[in-house]
Amino acid sequence: MQELTSTELIQYLQEKESVALFVYTPMCGTCKLAARMLGIMQETLPTVPLYQININMAPALAEQWQVTSVPALLIFHKNELLERHYAIQSVGFLYEVLKPLA
Repeated sequence: MQELTSTELIQYLQEKESVALFVYTPMCGTCKLAARMLGIMQETLPTVPLYQININMAPALAEQWQVTSVPALLIFHKNELLERHYAIQSVGFLYEVLKPLA
């Protein structure tokens, strides 16, 4: 997954039709597990625009999007936040969430 800065992320959200954003912190064990599952999804659905951001580096965006915990998976369509998932339950769950973006 490509790591984005806040500036890059804002640009991608304006340019791309859809974006899936994985929000994490480096010290979060659950985030590491979710990142591994998302890695499997990248191999399974390589056309999904999937990016990640360290929320510690983007506190203003966390506040704007009302991110209350990590890990979080945010789904954007045409620069609008449509979905917010905090329980990254399984690879199967991620497949169902990300498949429409492929």
